[in-house]
Amino acid sequence: MRQPAPPGTVPGVPAPVPGPDAATARLPRQPGGGGGCAAPGAEAPRERSRAEAHPEPAGRPGGDAHGATPAREGPGRTGRTDGQAGATGAVGGAGEADGAPGAPGAPATPGTASAGRTDGSVPGGADGGGPAATSPTAAGATGGERLRFVGAATRRIARGIDLDEIVLGLCRATVPTFADAILVYLRDPLPVGDERPVGPVVLRLRRTDQLPEHVRGLGEPVGGAFAAPAEAAPDRSDPATDLAGAAAERCEVRIGGPLAEVLRGVRPVFGDSSAARAALPELLGEGRCVPDRHRTILAPLRGRRRVIGAAVFIRRADRPAFEGDDLLVAAQLATHTALGVDKAVLYGREVYIADELQRTMLPDSLPQPTGVRLASRYLPAAETARVGGDWYDAIPLPGNRVALVVGDVMGHSMTSAAIMGQLRTTAQTLAGLDLPPAEVLHHLDEQAQRLGSDRMATCLYAVYDPVAHRIVIANAGHPPPIMLHRGGRAEVLRVPPGAPIGVGGVDFEAVELDAPAGATLLLYTDGLVESRIRDVWTGIEQLRERLIETARLTGPNPPPLEPLCDEVLGMLGPGDRDDDIALLAARFEGIAPSDVAYWFLDPRPQTARQARRLARRALTRWGLEELTDSVELLVSEVITNAVRYAERPITLRLLRTDVLRCEVGDDVPQLPRLRQARPSDEGGRGLYLVNRLARRWGATRLSTGKVVWFELALPAHAR
Repeated sequence: MRQPAPPGTVPGVPAPVPGPDAATARLPRQPGGGGGCAAPGAEAPRERSRAEAHPEPAGRPGGDAHGATPAREGPGRTGRTDGQAGATGAVGGAGEADGAPGAPGAPATPGTASAGRTDGSVPGGADGGGPAATSPTAAGATGGERLRFVGAATRRIARGIDLDEIVLGLCRATVPTFADAILVYLRDPLPVGDERPVGPVVLRLRRTDQLPEHVRGLGEPVGGAFAAPAEAAPDRSDPATDLAGAAAERCEVRIGGPLAEVLRGVRPVFGDSSAARAALPELLGEGRCVPDRHRTILAPLRGRRRVIGAAVFIRRADRPAFEGDDLLVAAQLATHTALGVDKAVLYGREVYIADELQRTMLPDSLPQPTGVRLASRYLPAAETARVGGDWYDAIPLPGNRVALVVGDVMGHSMTSAAIMGQLRTTAQTLAGLDLPPAEVLHHLDEQAQRLGSDRMATCLYAVYDPVAHRIVIANAGHPPPIMLHRGGRAEVLRVPPGAPIGVGGVDFEAVELDAPAGATLLLYTDGLVESRIRDVWTGIEQLRERLIETARLTGPNPPPLEPLCDEVLGMLGPGDRDDDIALLAARFEGIAPSDVAYWFLDPRPQTARQARRLARRALTRWGLEELTDSVELLVSEVITNAVRYAERPITLRLLRTDVLRCEVGDDVPQLPRLRQARPSDEGGRGLYLVNRLARRWGATRLSTGKVVWFELALPAHAR
């Protein structure tokens, strides 16, 4: 059981040893802060006398305004009262910032040593001395109550992680306990980190809060200066009643003006001081009526490097005025709020950078190549870890093929995202060379080793051919894909697991499988199937069952891709996700054999004429006679260029999809380039004709040579 505290002391706060010079006592300094507080009643340019700030109470001759001499900083000053456990930034305790109350160099003032006096008393305590005996509400505001209030208020402010939460925490903590109304102004825009703002300082009203009309005058169940008095509702003409709603929304701080001087001084000041009387009209707007006496406190908000705003605390006329110790309370609230705003701004910048980094690392949109439909999802590991190493990609390849890639770099940090971006770029480059899947993984493994010895990742690379209805898959330590067939059957594809990328010296093996029309291939990362409560294979089996249940809802037709992705992510329960998730779904539609015409042609001078005849027959079979002239001309130009340099048979392929596509392949790796032929040149005009007549055209280098292709729009009746 806790022992009762001696009379006249704050429970849990040992009385310090008096310093040699009590008149120059200072409060203890808190590490890592900013902001400050003047002596109670301090004014600019002159400082009020001690007698003006705190009249000497009767029955306490000699000593300070509370009848005790403030002690120097010493042992026991950081002790906490009962009910204040865990509080930070209490008056006289840890949590103050540079220039805050008790900062080195700040002179001691009456009432600043309430947590550690030489005689163990508390200002306004039960001894009956001091201003506490003059007013019932003021008398209850003991040093212990102030400490408990500051502790609770700073804890509430510190709970916020974004700007609005921190400002709301300040308002909710002070109204109505400490003030009847509060106005919070912040710089617009708020500087971030070491940024040096240019241009004038602009303060914008971020939030106001005041006691609602229907509860004014009801008061708090506990007495004291930190409780609204149980008196009649205030008069509507009370300045504190209307000031919060009539304050200016925007204020531009004049250089060298009174408001700039108060903000530069950092210390809170009473509203009736000469400095505040000149600064408040500039902040709140001309013509605003400020409550008289000590009923307003203007507290600058100083962050780690600069002043970032100001807070105005207001009390009504029917409530006791602020005391000198309330300046210390306002300083603590302002300091913790400013540091919290700094933290929120930095956090917001980090979130923005993380979001932008992740967004640029992943594809903005997926391509929609002929013969396959695609859908994707990405979920970060948590709101506080918005970047990760998971990625997905879909890369169109020659011949209407498409490469499907899903990978997972170890970890979910900025470093993981950076490595993921490099590997994704490498995979895109290798895919453009039309390398086999196993070769792509081999080169990715070499790239990961060049990035560092500890750069590990898993990856699955697949190439789907809609003409052959086949898919080739190579795996590097990644969870196996799942195939959902049209009839509702789901199977885990048996692909060689392989070793992760970055291990080095490992051969990757590819497997070729059927990809029937109507089937859906699901590629995913381990964050979807693995967590602290289940292993990978248990999660894979649950995913397979989930796909079966979803397919059963649509009967013989395959489920739509977008709802299917949502259903798959729906298998994750609350707290059932420890890693980020990348999901890529591909619905195979294929290209019917009747829409494909394919020939091998020997590189002879007569080959161009033969190609024109074959193309004309195919167009007649498809009912596309309107395109005959254009196709014959373009095919002749491309075939002639291939015959000129090729040594092996040339391939000619026509595909009818939503467009008419023609592909000519040869064994020469050099890509043709469009150039402007001179009038005297005999050649060089073939690609110029292709560029003018075709809807699109291009050339792709393959491992066996190159493919030159062009597309023509179908007639309206054939679409």
